[in-house]
Amino acid sequence: MGGLSLVDGWLPIVLLAVGGIALFGLLTRWGRGAVVTVVLAVLVAALAYAGLNPLLVDALDLLPEPLPRQVLIWIALGLGGVVLAVGSLFGTRPGRKVLALVCGLLVLVSAASQINVYFQQYPTVSALAGTGDERSFAGGHGAPSRPMTTPVASRWRGPATAPSSIESAPIPGTVSGFTARDAQLYLPAAYNSPNAPLLPVLVLVAGQPGGPEDWVVGGTLQALMDDVAERHGGLAPVTVVVDPNGADGNNTMCMDSDIAKADTYLSVDVPRWIQANLGVDSNHAHWSFGGWSFGGTCALQMATRHPDLYPNFVDLAGEREPAISADRTQTIRIAFHGDTAAFDALTPLTLLAQRRYPGVWGYFACGGEEQEVGAWQTEVSTAAQRAGMTVRTQVVPGQGHSWGVPHASLPPAMDFLGPRLGLTAPNAR
Repeated sequence: MGGLSLVDGWLPIVLLAVGGIALFGLLTRWGRGAVVTVVLAVLVAALAYAGLNPLLVDALDLLPEPLPRQVLIWIALGLGGVVLAVGSLFGTRPGRKVLALVCGLLVLVSAASQINVYFQQYPTVSALAGTGDERSFAGGHGAPSRPMTTPVASRWRGPATAPSSIESAPIPGTVSGFTARDAQLYLPAAYNSPNAPLLPVLVLVAGQPGGPEDWVVGGTLQALMDDVAERHGGLAPVTVVVDPNGADGNNTMCMDSDIAKADTYLSVDVPRWIQANLGVDSNHAHWSFGGWSFGGTCALQMATRHPDLYPNFVDLAGEREPAISADRTQTIRIAFHGDTAAFDALTPLTLLAQRRYPGVWGYFACGGEEQEVGAWQTEVSTAAQRAGMTVRTQVVPGQGHSWGVPHASLPPAMDFLGPRLGLTAPNAR
């Protein structure tokens, strides 16, 4: 039951059908006030569809980019169903009241299910229930980190004798002073085995709002990275999902600014902790930084500001530049006390225009249905190529701004970066 899919298969279809029947049941109420209720429901739904993005993006600055049209439709239908249910509580018999409440709840569940189908935040019932088997990190395999000059594919042939694991660990902001939520660690089967090699490193960041656990739940990180290992003879990078925001509602833009020293956290505290605690290949030529949405923007920032630390990156549906608000002036006022030059000096497009990056490799991906993000990807990847980076791009057909993009693109990104990370031996075909 826990493995039952919430994004494809029969269950979302059944929930959609049940929600449609419930909505029809709410619309069949006759009697006093019925017409008024329907009119109010339509007005509320229309207002939500037309007004949510202006409210959340422009007026309140709660989101840096608009909600997709499909999501707005389901939010509008869900709110319309609530209005119909509430209206049915007045002037009706007790049985009708109970039926209205049940139908209203079913409409909400159906709408929420379809929103989840779009974003793929909770892929299974167990993910929604939070019944994973995450455990606290108890220590590495014992071997100290050291820089390796040869790829791990030429140093290890396996076999792995233990399964991969997801574990959590705090990474303190010793230098930055930043307070982060616990990181999520993907430790490959090879890492957990007695004959463990020193593996390369992938640092990941989730979207915003969100946190490290999103990569484990919505991103199905363990399954994705197990797939990477299967494609590379049992080898995958030790993956550390870090938190540069500190809370769901925070947005540091992965920068050192008036908000926080998030860049120092990611470029000093995080790599030092990984090398001191995990027992990995500390040769940064074998390290990469990746992320989804906000995290993709962050990945390109790390590669352009710290190519010595993260010379390989994966930008999955990132923005053209970091942002707190859709209003660029507001972003700069909040984070850089209005100093546009200070902000511009740290953005990827500025750095790509000013510097050369012949030693950096980058992988970009976005959904085929997200036109604005696709335009950003074209602009930024072109700038990266002009700056000397080796770049590959991917468009995932049929996907909007959802976890379906990382699901389809992270393993190919690791294939592309495999020779750089050492997952592929130099002469391997």
